[in-house]
Amino acid sequence: MTPPQRRRRDPVPEPPSQPSKEGEGKNPERLYIITGPDGERAPLDLVTLIVARAEPPSSATPEQSAVLRMCRAPLSVAEVSAYLGLPFSVVTVLLTEMLAAELVQARAPIVRQHLPDRSLLEAVMHGLQRL
Repeated sequence: MTPPQRRRRDPVPEPPSQPSKEGEGKNPERLYIITGPDGERAPLDLVTLIVARAEPPSSATPEQSAVLRMCRAPLSVAEVSAYLGLPFSVVTVLLTEMLAAELVQARAPIVRQHLPDRSLLEAVMHGLQRL
């Protein structure tokens, strides 16, 4: 036998559940404040490396200061976007402004060299074994 359940004298009605929409609860005005009016963007992709060229000036926004602190060592645009928690499109506008002000420098990603030919490695190995 289960014990009786207590009930409130004045039950509080629950608000009707509404299906949550994607992006609901986020503040789109904040992104506009960060980026300003949309203008031309620098040709940046996810793997472009960003390197800071200067210390954060006193007039820098919090996001610009964060980028300059993070990018003392090269970081990709994707990493900057993830660390800031901002969409890629917002970060590209922010970085375009910083590139124009010469606060950061954009570099092509470092491409791994192809492995040398196997026959060359075998020839070197055999030459070393003969020594």
